[in-house]
Amino acid sequence: MMTWQHLKDLKRTEYEEAADGWGEVSSRAYAAKERVENEMLAKLRDTQTAKTADAALGDLSRLARNYQYVHAECGLVRTALNGFASEVATPQSRLKSALEDAEALGFTVHQDGSVSYPAGTPSSPYLQPTDAGTAAPHAGGPLLLGPGTSSPLLLSPGTQGPLAPGPNGGLVVNPNRAKAEGIAERIASACRMAAEIDTRYRTTLSELKAERGLRVDDAVWADAARDLRHTREAAGSYLKDSDIPHDRSPAENAAWWNGLDQEKRDEYVSLYPASVGALDGIPSEIRDTANRVVLAETHGTRQLELDAWRDKEPPRYEKYISPITGREVKGAQIESKAWKEWDEKRKEMQGRLDGMQSVQDRLIESEPGKRPEGYLLGFADTKGGRAIVSIGNPDTADNVVTYVPGTYSNLAGVEGDLTRAEDLQRTARDADPSRQTASILWLGYEAPQSIVPEAASESWANDAKEPLSRFLTGVDTAHTGGPVNSTVLGHSYGTLVAGKALADHPDMPVDNVIFVGSPGVGVDHAKDLGVPPDHVWAATAKNDYINVAPSPNAVAGAWLGPLWPPGVIELLDDHSILYGTDPTTDDFGGRTFGVAPGKSLGEGGEPMPAHSQYWQGESLTNMGDIVAGRAK
Repeated sequence: MMTWQHLKDLKRTEYEEAADGWGEVSSRAYAAKERVENEMLAKLRDTQTAKTADAALGDLSRLARNYQYVHAECGLVRTALNGFASEVATPQSRLKSALEDAEALGFTVHQDGSVSYPAGTPSSPYLQPTDAGTAAPHAGGPLLLGPGTSSPLLLSPGTQGPLAPGPNGGLVVNPNRAKAEGIAERIASACRMAAEIDTRYRTTLSELKAERGLRVDDAVWADAARDLRHTREAAGSYLKDSDIPHDRSPAENAAWWNGLDQEKRDEYVSLYPASVGALDGIPSEIRDTANRVVLAETHGTRQLELDAWRDKEPPRYEKYISPITGREVKGAQIESKAWKEWDEKRKEMQGRLDGMQSVQDRLIESEPGKRPEGYLLGFADTKGGRAIVSIGNPDTADNVVTYVPGTYSNLAGVEGDLTRAEDLQRTARDADPSRQTASILWLGYEAPQSIVPEAASESWANDAKEPLSRFLTGVDTAHTGGPVNSTVLGHSYGTLVAGKALADHPDMPVDNVIFVGSPGVGVDHAKDLGVPPDHVWAATAKNDYINVAPSPNAVAGAWLGPLWPPGVIELLDDHSILYGTDPTTDDFGGRTFGVAPGKSLGEGGEPMPAHSQYWQGESLTNMGDIVAGRAK
């Protein structure tokens, strides 16, 4: 039970010191995770290939995961303790003020919170003197000093406020009584506030514990996500998400971050990892730390949801009823509608989890001198899922390339896009080993998931252009050291996203632009992109289906270009395509680079293979040269 004596004697510094201790444990756990991933795992992967090495790699990966969990949970304990110490300062201050006023007036505060006052002297000879007494808050109202209190303090019998009837029917003025009741109420209010704070944080802290022999798996991370929500509910008034700059410029984000001391930075990362991880302009290591927690907790939560969904599997087959006879066909069965719907959702959930796993795997797989460390600069479990992953640290790299994927890109298929980003990083590094290169996959938008009707609309690009612009500006804002050579690479519909972002923000810190397999970039001329035209590069493979994208000036049905009589499409071709002038033509005013023709439509069982072959052979080499600043 929280009494006023407890509140008065409470030493907030003890909680702050305890918070510092938990913060130290959190920091050490993070350092240990980094050491396991960047030293032990990397060296073992680089030097050993036997089955025993595979087992050791698995053990080390789990160890790194355990340290990450300790880092996250201890960070929450630290934030909760600091939150309690901060919030309880208000009722403690109010109590102190009430006690000081009581002492100044010569009142006595009793153990139960009641306040005794001396006899009052009337200000008029026509009024009777008043007796001494004891007061409590609010006439007739109870005073609860803490949770579980069973003996509320009531007003002393006979007290009725500052005015009471005298023996001859007149009024007796009781000025001390009113003051004493006010002080008693202030004491009671401070205790009630402290009790609420104590209960809130006590409940939260009781949940932040783990059993001995803990194995950090998906269930544990799902529980960590609940811990995060509960701690946020408890400490929300101590540390507010609204204080974090949302949808502000990278410069404003950086200014806010730089204005925080280290303790506050750590607490914001612990309590609001998704919000901090989305801040363009702050250091990549901070965003990576925050987003990895979000990814791990989301993966754990989604895995439990998938496990629960699997338990709900309905019967797969049902009897087949002939639509002609209306009778059951003996021995014939078909998949039930309920099972098909269940299986469709299962596949969607599994695909999303597979994508998260691909990101997690890449983040812990680095090889000294061969495979740079991965940085998770953005993650969101949205409709299609979003992930921004950098191969190498963009804050310190000499060359940074940001790859914007196109139609059909989503979290479920992120492994292929990660491979493209990694291949480009390696190629650019090989083109100029003297300079460091970071290659970023920017799946930071909801990409269209069909050619028609979604990719036939500019709405997806319009929604993505501002986030891409802020991100690219943020890369420059967070960069340290010398100047960075920044390249934007758009593929397919991603070229429209990149083109719109550049056209709307011609002062964006971008040095080179690459468009491959483009249906148009939203402008008619390279000079409209805010980048010198001789630094705007484009290529489209001969067999890329994008070549038959309809032009606004062509007749309806140009999608069927290969089926039209020879010469008809050429006759209608004015170098315009779906979204502006073809960036590979002279009319556009940029530069082109060589690419292989690519496989024909349907070759090898693939419907559109050439559209995805830019990350190999001549095309990849040329893009690497552009990124490294060595293109001729």
